[in-house]
Amino acid sequence: MPRPLEALIHVDALRHNLQRARECAPDARIWSVVKANAYGHGLQRAFEGLRATDGFALLDIAEARRLREMDWRGPILLLEGVFDARDLEWCSRLGLWHVVHCDEQIDWIAQHKTEWPHRVFLKMNTGMNRLGFQPAAFRSAWARLSALPQVEEVSMVTHFSDADSPKGIAHQVEVFQTTTADLSGERSLCNSAATLRHAHDPAVRGDWIRPGVMLYGASPDYPEHDAMHWRLQPAMTLRSRLIAVQHLNAGDTIGYGSRFTASKAMRIGVVACGYADGYPRHAPDGTPVLVNGVKVPIVGRVSMDMLEVDLTEVPQAEIGSEVTLWGHGPQVNGQTTQLSIDEVAQHCGTIGYELMCALSPRVAVQVIDNAA
Repeated sequence: MPRPLEALIHVDALRHNLQRARECAPDARIWSVVKANAYGHGLQRAFEGLRATDGFALLDIAEARRLREMDWRGPILLLEGVFDARDLEWCSRLGLWHVVHCDEQIDWIAQHKTEWPHRVFLKMNTGMNRLGFQPAAFRSAWARLSALPQVEEVSMVTHFSDADSPKGIAHQVEVFQTTTADLSGERSLCNSAATLRHAHDPAVRGDWIRPGVMLYGASPDYPEHDAMHWRLQPAMTLRSRLIAVQHLNAGDTIGYGSRFTASKAMRIGVVACGYADGYPRHAPDGTPVLVNGVKVPIVGRVSMDMLEVDLTEVPQAEIGSEVTLWGHGPQVNGQTTQLSIDEVAQHCGTIGYELMCALSPRVAVQVIDNAA
C-alpha cells in the first residue's frame, strides 16, 4: 500500500469561505486570490470551490493561462503587474487585468501595440513600502495612464500593512481617500484581514475586495481571533498514521540530536510525515497533532520522513492509528475533531500561509467535495 500521508482538499469549505467573504462585503465584487498555486491547495483543485467568484487574482501568467484553459472567462488580475514589456502581449491575448505600480510599467504600456485596450489597477503606496506610487506621484501617474489609448480603464488599489493588528488601517485609508477623492475609477483596498475586520465601512470596502488566506480557512489575525471566530472552515487537512510505537525508559532520548529526553517511562508514536513533506523541521517539542482525535505533543526533532509524538494521552493508540497534522480530524463521541493550522504554525514561529504553501509535491492529494 502507499505511504499513509495524504492531504485532503475540501471543496465545500472553499465555497463556504467564499460566501463568508460575500457576507462581509455584500455589495462589493471579489478577487479570489489564488497565487502560489492557490496557497498550496492546487489551482485546479481550488477552482471548483471558488468558481462563484467575480474574478481571480494571482501573480504568474502561466497560472492565468491555466485558468483560461479551465474555461474561466471572467476577470483575472496580475497582482504585481507585468515583469517585462513582452508580458503585455499575453495580457492582450488572455484578457488579463494588471496592476501598475511603477513608471517603467507605464512606459511599457505606452509602447505596447494592441487592438484591445487594457484594464489596469494603479497601485498607491500608502505605507506598506513595497510596491506602488507615493501619494505625491499618484495623481500624475493616473493622468498619464488615463490618457493612453492602450488603457481602457484605470482602477485604484492599495494594500494594508496592519489590518490584522492594533495599529489598524485608518492612517492608510485616509491617505488613499484624500489622494483619490476626485479621481474616477473603481477602488480595491481590502485583503483578508481588512475584509473580516473593517469591510463593514463602505469607504474601506470599495468596489473589489481581495480575500486570500481566509478562503482557505485560516485566520489572518490569529491568535487574537481563530478561524472558528470568523466562521471559516479549513480547506486543507494533512493526515497520516502511526507506523511504529516505541517504549522509552526514563533517560532515553528521541531522534537526531537527542533533543528530547524522557523523564519517565512513556510510549512514543512514530508518524509518517517529515520536512520533505512540507512539515516544518523546526517544530518544537509540544507542537500539537491529533492522534485518534486527541491532541498530543510532538517530541524530538522532525526528520525528513518521520516525526514522533507522546502517546501518554492516547494509551489505546497503535500502529495504524489516524494522525491529523492539521485540519479535520476523526469523529470522537459523535463530534468531528479539528486542529487549526494557525495553532500549529504559531508553535513553529510562523503563519498558516507558510504551512499551506510548503506542502510537498510528493504528498498524495485527495479532493473532497460533499456537494458533488
